[in-house]
Amino acid sequence: MTELTPPGRFREIADAVAADAQSPRAAQSLQRRRAPLASARAQLDMLQAVPLERHGRQVAFEDLTGGQLKPAKLDIFQVNLGKLCNMACRHCHVDAGPDRTDAMMSGETVDRVIAAIRRSSAATVDLTGGAPELHPRFRDLVDASVKSGKHVMDRCNLTILLVPRNAGLIAWLAERKVEIVASLPHYRRPNTDSQRGAGVFEKSIKALALLNAAGYGRGDPAHRLTLVSNPAGAYLGASQATLEKEWRQSLEREHGVTFDRLFVLNNMPISRFLEWLETSGNLTAYMERLVAAFNPAAIEGLMCRNTLSVGWDGHLYDCDFNQMLDLKLKPAANAHIADFDESRWHERTIVTARHCFGCTAGAGSSCGGQTA
Repeated sequence: MTELTPPGRFREIADAVAADAQSPRAAQSLQRRRAPLASARAQLDMLQAVPLERHGRQVAFEDLTGGQLKPAKLDIFQVNLGKLCNMACRHCHVDAGPDRTDAMMSGETVDRVIAAIRRSSAATVDLTGGAPELHPRFRDLVDASVKSGKHVMDRCNLTILLVPRNAGLIAWLAERKVEIVASLPHYRRPNTDSQRGAGVFEKSIKALALLNAAGYGRGDPAHRLTLVSNPAGAYLGASQATLEKEWRQSLEREHGVTFDRLFVLNNMPISRFLEWLETSGNLTAYMERLVAAFNPAAIEGLMCRNTLSVGWDGHLYDCDFNQMLDLKLKPAANAHIADFDESRWHERTIVTARHCFGCTAGAGSSCGGQTA
């Protein structure tokens, strides 16, 4: 067991991140601004207040799904190591940023996560944040997962690979055959920079070139490079297959970089994107769009059915989005990593609310891309 991380270590890393003038930031976290929507309860209340009516009554997610969603076999063990990030993007559903040392996984919880992964039947360990690479125990968690025979995914913002403290990280990840799941809003500079900050696109291309040089994104299944895109505004993601072809041609032609596959996600109406919807006057129209585009074929592949989401504090959730809204796993007796029992996990009741319309609209949306 590795030595537990002292709280001061997070502050030290955060200070270095905050002092990095080379990392563009498009926004500030809701937490730092003490914005009303920093509260998960306030977000849920705002969504519930949107006038979405059918036959004189408010529309609930279960009205369209025909009742509660049923769990499927556990396939993905997703771990959020914390909300500390070198960037602060406009649409971030995690409300991550360089100030978020208040939400970082303790060393004790990391050890509990590792123990649970070792006894879990899940095939994949999905590491996310914030920027998970900023956590002092990130490499411990990767190594433990690989030694347990799991496929490991690192959800990476690309620019984090360029910060000095991560020198050599790409080669280290390649050696362990970790899949890079890299977020990139768009293959065009203006679209990416408007969402993430001026200069992010250029840095992202540089990081992609370094990944290609390490063998990523060249068709080798042991070094898969997946890109993740989400719309810049209040509309749904276009066809994943169509966009992948478009992205592949443009990135290789214009910048000489390649990747293996593309995930297209819908923007979830929570956190900083919810704030933008509300302040821009798009909230009601966007929620109406999600409900109107409900697709029952998207239900089968929803991540809440086959994914265990572990929060930075060890609490368990049906998905990453429920985690951000503090909608914990039910029953509560199995809602912390210290108490995790996989057989009981299969007996849970999946928790849903209005934000779930984002995952079932159009071609569907999940951490693994479109579902229908």
